[in-house]
Amino acid sequence: MIIAIPDDYHGLVSQLDCLKLLAGHDVRIFRDVAPTEATLVQNLRDADIIVPIRERTRFTRRIIEQLPKLKLFSQTGRSFHHIDVDACNDLGIPITSGGHASPYTVAEHTWALIMASWRDVAHEHDQMRAGTWRSRFNIGLHGKTLAILGLGTIGKLVAQTGASFGMRVLVWGREGSLAAAKAAGYDIAASQDDLFTQADVMVVMARLSKDTRGLVKAAHLAKMKSTALLVNTARAELIEAGALVSALKAGRPGRAATDVYENEPVQHGEHPLLALDNALCSNHSAWLEKGTYEAYFGEAFENAAAFAAGQPVTIRNQPTRKS
Repeated sequence: MIIAIPDDYHGLVSQLDCLKLLAGHDVRIFRDVAPTEATLVQNLRDADIIVPIRERTRFTRRIIEQLPKLKLFSQTGRSFHHIDVDACNDLGIPITSGGHASPYTVAEHTWALIMASWRDVAHEHDQMRAGTWRSRFNIGLHGKTLAILGLGTIGKLVAQTGASFGMRVLVWGREGSLAAAKAAGYDIAASQDDLFTQADVMVVMARLSKDTRGLVKAAHLAKMKSTALLVNTARAELIEAGALVSALKAGRPGRAATDVYENEPVQHGEHPLLALDNALCSNHSAWLEKGTYEAYFGEAFENAAAFAAGQPVTIRNQPTRKS
């Protein structure tokens, strides 16, 4: 079968050990970054199976209808909201997906951003290369308040690391987050406003849903200290559109570090956060760790290979025809 993998703009899929699961198939890897619809369809029109890389491409009904040979979407990761499920159902195209990837890589990247921003690492590197000296003190994290919005699996890892530094951990979120905070002995904020007001380091860790989209408002950011740092490695849409850029320009919070953006991928340095000296940005790279890639793609490749061999796979939608 022809198995197509779009959106490998990092060029990492060919380096994966799990790629051998597709031995014997015609594997076509495409590195186009945000291709036009015409280019995407041209790349994928002969594919029997498509392995999407996370949610990088939105597969609309119009695109799917232009892929006459398509027999399966084998999704990397568990989320496939970027695929028109109704269209797949109508056209008889099954969708498979994976389970949970390791939470550690995102927690590690969160702390990489916290430490790099808090200690001004990038700026100090530039100063050292220029032969100039730093003219301000570092400020330690010990005794500071680590505020976490959403104490889920990743949030718990972030909290544990902060506690190991002697930080006070303060939590707000839904009932599950508050119960987990109480069980761990962390402090619970009186409200979301209170969480942002007290934060020295504010970490957004909620799961994106229709209920949490825009959860963080401009008013919350305005309550933050001028010395505070906000970190978002979850989803950009958790913060009200445009609010973070405006808040940073106003100086509350004083700094931000983010790995996620409303429109991805960010290309050619064209994002308003990149124009701000008090923002530290990475290009949604928290999950770019080999073990995580092997886990995500290993599941997707196993599903693709099993389907191609006529073996049973777990179908996530309800295709009515070709299956």
